[in-house]
Amino acid sequence: MLLSFIKRIRQLWDAADLALIGQRRERRMRLLASLVMPLVGVGWGLFFATRGEWPIVAMDVAIIVSGIVVFILTLKQRARSANLVMFAALILAIVGSTLFLDPQTAAAPRATHLYLLPVAVAALMAFRDEVLWLRYGMCLFCFVLFLALGASSWSPTLAYALPDEVRAVGSWLQGAAAMAMLFMLLYILQTDTAERSELDRDLQAALREQQFVLHYQPQLDEHNRVLGAELLIRWQHPQRGLLGPGEFIDHAEKTGLIIAIGQWVLEQTAARLRQWQDDPRYQHLSLAVNISQKQASQASFVAEILDLIQRHAIDARRLELELTETLIVQDMEDLTSKMAALVERGVRFSLDDFGTGFSSLSHLKRLPLSKLKIDRSFICDVLTDANSETIVRTVIALGQSMGMTVIAEGVETEAQRHFLADSGCQQFQGYLLGRPMPLEDFCQFVQRHNG
Repeated sequence: MLLSFIKRIRQLWDAADLALIGQRRERRMRLLASLVMPLVGVGWGLFFATRGEWPIVAMDVAIIVSGIVVFILTLKQRARSANLVMFAALILAIVGSTLFLDPQTAAAPRATHLYLLPVAVAALMAFRDEVLWLRYGMCLFCFVLFLALGASSWSPTLAYALPDEVRAVGSWLQGAAAMAMLFMLLYILQTDTAERSELDRDLQAALREQQFVLHYQPQLDEHNRVLGAELLIRWQHPQRGLLGPGEFIDHAEKTGLIIAIGQWVLEQTAARLRQWQDDPRYQHLSLAVNISQKQASQASFVAEILDLIQRHAIDARRLELELTETLIVQDMEDLTSKMAALVERGVRFSLDDFGTGFSSLSHLKRLPLSKLKIDRSFICDVLTDANSETIVRTVIALGQSMGMTVIAEGVETEAQRHFLADSGCQQFQGYLLGRPMPLEDFCQFVQRHNG
């Protein structure tokens, strides 16, 4: 059991290395806190249980439970929920300890409330990508509590107060510990800001120096013929090697660089389709490109796509733009009009990761979509989970009834593929059929499958 526990922690730690530096630190902070909180709660809980001070023991139990909850939420990749539970527990523990164990006296000043300062900075870091009221609200709440506890000597009861001689020494130790934590967090915050600026510079250099490359993941029909591919971006970093989109796309979204990166991808796609247009081996292939929310919301989006098609003189029917469910609920009226203008010129649209977001049947009815992509989360357990099986069959039937092509993502076994084909799915994509690959490998793959 212990070895399995340690292995799981190591896996979580290693997985964090695939994210951005700030996200990696965040996860490690939560992971460390989720382990420390139960240990501290057990230690103090046993101490106060021997003294029969059960209200304080109850607070320690709450800390233990909170630590376990934070650990579970971290494993489930629910960062916001984990952060909310963690900071609520920390603030409760600090305020409770200050009021019940560390009252203000002439012989010994309060010191426990000093921990609210590093917690405020930690909250600023943990919620930096959240909405403004949450990011700054949690930080300001800690500062308000710090001022209130520091300026007041009120305590609900002195029954649980530690002796003045213990608290007098403890105030120095707690003050030093709180300031050390504050210094460490400020240093991390400064370093993280510098690294984010460095990532910005590296991404801009990547655009200038053409460091991005495109990989092609094949899409096949039921006869094992290649119909096209989804384009997936990679970054050939001069120092760090080939990086997946998880290393930089989220940051590019937040900074707006995704617009320039998206334009580069579209230019490369159009150029590739033009080169294939006169080659009978590849002229029938379509290329699917993911469109970000910031790209689609640009007023010039339609004009840029049409200009791209005209400049490269490509068959617009070979260009497929993939939208996510999150994107389509942002501004339905604007998106619908843009899609209609492009569909009129031959461009096709697909809805990616269908079933995992917020779209509804009304959205499907209004949007001029030609393809639905069943999310891999349903495909992976379609043979073992009755709910996934029902969802997959329903999506296939729904797509067919609305005149759409249905493609399944994440197909990894022959059994999955047979089930999907028997259910009426027309197209397939996944590691069973082909991993994302460089252009040369993809061309060879097409020649092998299409003869």
